[in-house]
Amino acid sequence: MEESDLRNRADRGESVPDRDTRDSSTQTDSHGPRLSKVNLFTLLSLWMELFPQEQPEEEDHSQIHGVGLVVVQDSKVVGLHCSGAELHAGQAAIIQHGTRLAGCQLYFSRRPCATCLKMIINAGVSQISFWPGDPEVSILPDCTMEEATLDAIVTERLKSNSRPHICVLLQPLAPGLAQSVSETSRECDFMERVTDDEPALNDFSRQFLVAPSQQHREILTHMHLENFCVEPYFSNLRHNMRELVEVLAAVAAGVPQRHHGFYRLKTLFNHLFGNGSLHGLSQQVACHFIIQARLLAYRTGLLSVCHSHGTRTGGMYLVGCGYNAYPVGSKYAEYPQMDRKQEDRQRRKYRYIIHAEQNAITFRARDIKPGKPTMMFVTKCPCDECVPLIRGAGISHIYTNDQDRDKDKGDISYLKFSSLKDVTKFIVNGYVGKHSRQTEQESRSNKKLCNRSHNSPTVS
Repeated sequence: MEESDLRNRADRGESVPDRDTRDSSTQTDSHGPRLSKVNLFTLLSLWMELFPQEQPEEEDHSQIHGVGLVVVQDSKVVGLHCSGAELHAGQAAIIQHGTRLAGCQLYFSRRPCATCLKMIINAGVSQISFWPGDPEVSILPDCTMEEATLDAIVTERLKSNSRPHICVLLQPLAPGLAQSVSETSRECDFMERVTDDEPALNDFSRQFLVAPSQQHREILTHMHLENFCVEPYFSNLRHNMRELVEVLAAVAAGVPQRHHGFYRLKTLFNHLFGNGSLHGLSQQVACHFIIQARLLAYRTGLLSVCHSHGTRTGGMYLVGCGYNAYPVGSKYAEYPQMDRKQEDRQRRKYRYIIHAEQNAITFRARDIKPGKPTMMFVTKCPCDECVPLIRGAGISHIYTNDQDRDKDKGDISYLKFSSLKDVTKFIVNGYVGKHSRQTEQESRSNKKLCNRSHNSPTVS
């Protein structure tokens, strides 16, 4: 399919095929349905919009929404940003990446304001995609329409004259994905509480769904997205938005909630570490990163995200991330895809797959600064292949769950993690996954929560 055809379909709100559907370097089929890259990057941008922020001393009555932003280069996430007290997400990306944004694809949780858009276009990005809801400069009725109108005019002119492709990219979920996410998450009644014509009921719906339908049409028209207002494109758009929010809510519901959190894993080799703090992280921020990891895990397999202290995102910035995949350039079915149920070990996939930790370290290890705290958030206990790499790369803190810890499965083992030296390890308490369902009684008897004063967020 020609590039121009893809763009026209995207502009009309139609489904756009994922470019890597025939490339097995990003496929591990035994894990079932997965998120397309487009939807994955969109969900990450939505979740970054909800990054835990310090409450401002004075209530903010401005019409500027907080925004989440994902920077993608060569199909790899190289930046996660959110609006702060002073900087917009787009401005934060400019400061951190500068001219390295050239050729990148940007996924915004809202249409960026003209101030951010002109700087991003100037940096030479190749594509800008945004969530088709209320933009960064709000145009909802309770906001000042004059500023919103002026911003919309400038934004549209920048869009018309720009070299980057500026569009809305949303795709239908893969069949069975929503059910798969629900099965690996806590019971979540979020979508039962939201209807098409009902006001929003919680953070997810307030931020990411626009109701009622007529108001959404007015917003799209104001943003010069009239094509989306025509049926059946409008109904398809609303349906795709609803499905994505449902996935985001279900994924978030699978992480520790109130009365749960991270505790430090202590061994005979870990006696150098102090009182079990989260190294300056609140439970709320740590859980936010774990949800990011869970989102990428629905791309293929497991996921690791590395963060290091910096000047963005509450003192953190993204170093790199990865998920399980076959080697770059491999074709569909080129390598075995069988799991442990296959008796013939030669037909199993484990020796061929690049692990999430290995992918993250391969492409971003040079950005890990010696002597600076670097934190890895991973949805599963790192295996024996990855443990030496984690230490050698200079990662100082690992946040994970204890699924498969201390187990030897023949093709893959998890025996080295508990005795990993010089790395502080935090285990999430109350994590819900396919194979990890601990009771609170077991957790309390064997584990000591750190930072008891910080409760994890309640997410429904």
